Amino acid sequence: MTKWYEKSGDQGDVILSTRIRLARNIKEYPFPGRLSLDQRQKVEKAVCGSVGQCMQLIGSPYRFINMEDISKTDAVSLVERHLVSPEFISDTRGRGLILSDDESVSIMINEEDHLRIQVMREGLALDQAYSVADKLDTLLNERLDFAFDERLGYLTQCPTNLGTGMRASLMLHLPALQESGVMGRVANSLSKLGLAIRGIYGEGSEPVGAIYQLSNQVTLGLSEKEAIENLGRIAMQLVSQERAARKTLSKNIETQDSICRSLGILQNARMLTNDEFMKLLSKIRIGISEGLIPNISYDKLNALMVRVQPATIMLPGGQTLSPAQRDVLRAKTVREALAPVG
Repeated sequence: MTKWYEKSGDQGDVILSTRIRLARNIKEYPFPGRLSLDQRQKVEKAVCGSVGQCMQLIGSPYRFINMEDISKTDAVSLVERHLVSPEFISDTRGRGLILSDDESVSIMINEEDHLRIQVMREGLALDQAYSVADKLDTLLNERLDFAFDERLGYLTQCPTNLGTGMRASLMLHLPALQESGVMGRVANSLSKLGLAIRGIYGEGSEPVGAIYQLSNQVTLGLSEKEAIENLGRIAMQLVSQERAARKTLSKNIETQDSICRSLGILQNARMLTNDEFMKLLSKIRIGISEGLIPNISYDKLNALMVRVQPATIMLPGGQTLSPAQRDVLRAKTVREALAPVG
């Protein structure tokens, strides 16, 4: 089955993906930070007992993953595919994951909150992702009875999530703006608008390959609809700025040469670190958007970007590889995927 991250969606030259995340807690249990292991297991059982029918009603075949039963490589790969948070795999006791077959829906059990409901979509798809998340939220609330206060909204372990408990985020590829040296100023402007722009894995992470995560910061005092509309409006302004900056950048012969050389390296390299791959891939994406590189699709690049991440690349063979062995395998995988046609 094709995964959501193997496709390109609306505004796909700049916006790689959309995520809607809802933080929810079951009324009858303390927040996860105060749960005993026995209580964690009871929460996990309660959620699993309620999820099956709900996932069927939204049309998503799924599986349950007991985080204590999987390897470190499998766990890190889940982070690389943006299905769980880095914090979620740091302590797997009493934690579980509900994951749809196409990996567009994931529910973390006993992370910072009892449930973290996540819906992911390719490209710009805030309304579509929220529609699925909202339906699943409603169905689960009928069975689990989420903690809610008329004044404060949904109750969460971290006060910054009070209210809607919703984080909407977009993954943006902003190489031209980054090259222009304006990202610091952009981040300051966004914070005044109730938004945050961070690295590829969210808070505390750095941008890799000029990929940034843009998300809402305010969850109290405004509706989900208002938050989504604000995020979408600001994101489209960034899209316009990035496209304009790319056009200017790509007129430079040195930039054109760098883009074409990057493709040559990816099509011929025998070893590739992940950092080097991501930097070169960033240039290829510019080349495609500006018509300098034909016959390579964003779909192929999106799938490849996930496939060759350090942990994910080891999954098909089921072996633990050294960094050097991963670099050799990554180069081989990329060469085969980007080989010239004909």
